[in-house]
Amino acid sequence: MNETRTAYLTAARSALALLGEPAVARRWAEPSALAEFRVGGLAGHLAAQILRVPTMLDQPVPAGAPVGLAEHFGRVPWLDAGLDDEVSVVVRRIGGELAGPGPAALLSRAGETLEKVAGVLAEAPVDRLVVVPGGWSLTLDDFLVTRLLEIAVHSDDLAVSVGLDTPELPAEVIDPVFTLLARLSARRHGQPAVLRALSRSERAPADITAF
Repeated sequence: MNETRTAYLTAARSALALLGEPAVARRWAEPSALAEFRVGGLAGHLAAQILRVPTMLDQPVPAGAPVGLAEHFGRVPWLDAGLDDEVSVVVRRIGGELAGPGPAALLSRAGETLEKVAGVLAEAPVDRLVVVPGGWSLTLDDFLVTRLLEIAVHSDDLAVSVGLDTPELPAEVIDPVFTLLARLSARRHGQPAVLRALSRSERAPADITAF
C-alpha cells in the first residue's frame, strides 16, 4: 500500500479515536464551534470522511482522464459558499442524518467501515479513478488527500467544540494537508500574502485562510 493510502488510514483511525471520546457523546446535542452545526452533526461530518470511501469505490470506474487537485478545488461549490448556500445546508443535513442514531451507533458504523476500507485500499489499483459529486473524476490517491484535509480540519473543529486538545497528526498525514492549504491560500490571497504570513510578521496580512 502506498504512502497516501497508509496516511489516510492513519488519519481515519485518529478521527475514529476522537469520535469515541466521552466528551463527544456527552455534548452531542450542544452547538459546535461551527455555526449551525451541533456537535453530533459535526461528528457525523467527520465520520463521513470514512463512510464515503467504500461508497466511492463501489461505483463503476469512470472513463476519461482525471482532473488534478488544483482544478478540482477550482470547481467545488463549497469552497466559497456562504452559511445559507444550498451546498452548506446539504452538508449540515447529511451530518445531522448520520448523527441521528446517536454517538454509539455512529462510532460503530465508522469503525466497521474503516476495517472494510483498509482491505479495499490495499487491493485497489495504483491508477484507480473515482467520481466525485460534481461529476468529474480524481485519482483515488488525490481523493484521499482531500479526505486528509477534511479529517485534519474537522478533527480540530470537533475537539475545540468539546473542550479537547486537537489530535496531533504525524508528518505523513499533516504535510500533504499543509501543502494543499498553502496552495489554496495562495490562490485566494496571492503568493506574497502567504509568503509574508509565514516569514515576515511585520508585514503579514490579517487573513490567509484557504477557504
